Amino acid sequence: MPESGDNGAVTWLLPPQMPWPQFLRLLRHPAPPPGWLEDAAALPDILKKPVLLRWIAQHLQTPAHLRNRLLPTLPWRCLAAIAADAAAHPQARAHAVERLLARWPSMTMGERRSLAMLAPAPLWPAIWKVRDVRVLAAFLHNPRLTLGWLERLIQELTPMQAEALRTSQWREVVPVAHQVLVALDRGLAKPDSGLVLGLAASWILALPEEERLLAATRISHPALRRMVRPRAGTAAGGDET
Repeated sequence: MPESGDNGAVTWLLPPQMPWPQFLRLLRHPAPPPGWLEDAAALPDILKKPVLLRWIAQHLQTPAHLRNRLLPTLPWRCLAAIAADAAAHPQARAHAVERLLARWPSMTMGERRSLAMLAPAPLWPAIWKVRDVRVLAAFLHNPRLTLGWLERLIQELTPMQAEALRTSQWREVVPVAHQVLVALDRGLAKPDSGLVLGLAASWILALPEEERLLAATRISHPALRRMVRPRAGTAAGGDET
């Protein structure tokens, strides 16, 4: 804890005079004394502890010049934590997103899978474009991903996106099934889409009979519409016209 000086003023210590766990707690304090964060960032050993630099970089009281110097030095996990932390300085969050987007093309597939599960919303459009089922499958497990966001992402589908969705927990969600069928309908009209009719089967089965009737009205591709309408026709008394 901060100590009281001879004049009664509070003195904030730094490692090694203070244990590192206690130092971390103070880094989260909303109102450190002037100059303390700058002194903390200048500690020789702190460069070996990026998780601590993260808290300095995102602190609301950190000077802009120090924040801008620290953010480019942080590993992607720390940047992702800042980008997703609503309590972080807005400029730190924006800068973290920019750094992650800049690093995304050079990240390994393992790093991309890990980031996909943690990434905040500004990164989702870039992640959704990746042509790797494993990365997309990890992204679909992101706890921040909402139904509304997923529906906005599913406008057109690649075969990799379709496969990741088919094996995800979203497969049983009716609005997602509708959106996937509409996206498949658009894609099947393009010869170079790589999509096949068989991708629709699990999504059709995920829809209740009355929902299949609605889905059929939204589909223009003849073969896909026929896949939907026989099942819908059963619920309508067998009328296939």
